[in-house]
Amino acid sequence: MNFNDLELPPFLVKSLNFMGIATPTPIQAAAIPPGLEGRDILASAQTGTGKTIAYLVPLITRLLNSPTDTALILTPTRELAIQVKDTIEKLLYKHLPNPVALLIGGDPMRKQLDLLKKRPKIIVGTPGRINDHLSRNSLKLQKTRFFVIDEADRMLDMGFEEDLENITQQLPQERQTFMFSATLPPNIVKLSQKYLMDPQRISLGSSTKPTEQVNQQTIQTTVTDKFPCLLKELENREGSIIVFVKTKIGAENLADKLKRENLSADAIHGDLRQRKREQVIHAFRNQKRRILVATDIAARGLDVPHVRHVVNYDLPQCPEDYIHRIGRTGRAGLVGEAISLLLPADRHAWRRINDFINQKNGAHSSSAPLQRRTRKKPYQKTRPSFSNGQNGQGEYRRSATATSRFRGERTVENDKFPRTFRKKGDFRTSALGVRSSSHPARPINPSRRTNAFPAVNFKSKSEGGYNIKKRRAENMGEIVR
Repeated sequence: MNFNDLELPPFLVKSLNFMGIATPTPIQAAAIPPGLEGRDILASAQTGTGKTIAYLVPLITRLLNSPTDTALILTPTRELAIQVKDTIEKLLYKHLPNPVALLIGGDPMRKQLDLLKKRPKIIVGTPGRINDHLSRNSLKLQKTRFFVIDEADRMLDMGFEEDLENITQQLPQERQTFMFSATLPPNIVKLSQKYLMDPQRISLGSSTKPTEQVNQQTIQTTVTDKFPCLLKELENREGSIIVFVKTKIGAENLADKLKRENLSADAIHGDLRQRKREQVIHAFRNQKRRILVATDIAARGLDVPHVRHVVNYDLPQCPEDYIHRIGRTGRAGLVGEAISLLLPADRHAWRRINDFINQKNGAHSSSAPLQRRTRKKPYQKTRPSFSNGQNGQGEYRRSATATSRFRGERTVENDKFPRTFRKKGDFRTSALGVRSSSHPARPINPSRRTNAFPAVNFKSKSEGGYNIKKRRAENMGEIVR
């Protein structure tokens, strides 16, 4: 099958060929025909398989046949929204006046208000900014007959469910809805039942497995050798590289360290202003920067075909993000490589990633953050045991049967300080005769005191006080120096 067989507008086929897309990918071949028929679609496929083109082609084709209707495309991140907007402009190539308006956070509101006054046919935005315009009455959705939710699973993970509800209430009941997602967990299926009418369900490939074009490898390292190991990998590899880290400050710090090593690097994360984000992505896309240090904000939707390598400097918070991270390379049939630097403390997180990738039948795994898992063992607390050596010298011995409840009493006596170990909760007598216990309310059990150092009743000198050293010598049977 090719795009000519789908009865698309000639200019659209020409635009696709100009973009280097000659034949449809499996998700495109499966989604475009029912989309052209006007059916709702619930689709999932591996990352990097061309889902954006799969919903844009039928949307633009039907929109050209509906002069008064408009379309709304929601994305979870600004970067993905910008990428979708750029793809629309490439596909239309001036065949529609004022084709698209970009409504995202971080952009000046006045600029967006001016775009809306031109009555664009397609609106691309993030849920938060779309709701802002709805509350200002600067955006009307009564004529929006085409609705797209892109990266729906990520949108729910980011907490946009309430925003989605507010937006869909403003849409007309009669509309065509596309919901595209990298995975189809139960919450996405439940959401589709709420917003879609008798959808065509499409699920291609395993959403828990990376594409076959990505070669994966791991490198065992330590905290001290981690950065030198990264430098070695960057020097031995050619082409553009994305280095993923866990935190925003970690992205800035790592980018600064790479710059000090005379490497061309930039950082992108959620704290950057929108203008700075666009500058960083533009420089990386145009290969003015070879290395992009990023948080998981770039793990989804960032389509840069010349990315040859992805490095997981820090492992992701959940296993699904690992699939999306390494999906930034090996796109559009190209071959890429993914490298993960593993510390000893990462073994539990890496085990969960392996379990997620190798699970049977592609069953969905929870996207809860990775947590260290430890094998449950009976609570056992080793405690030292002592035996009296010659001349009263304490001899240390590890007891093989010592547990959290220390059975019996073991006493060490040396020429300086006697110590008595008792069961948990018992009163004990210290070297100075002070009684103590973890349970002060319990009475003293005299039968459990040792002869090595019985309790002492303190008296003042006026009441016939005693000599502490002499008393200790009597109890221990030796002279205390």
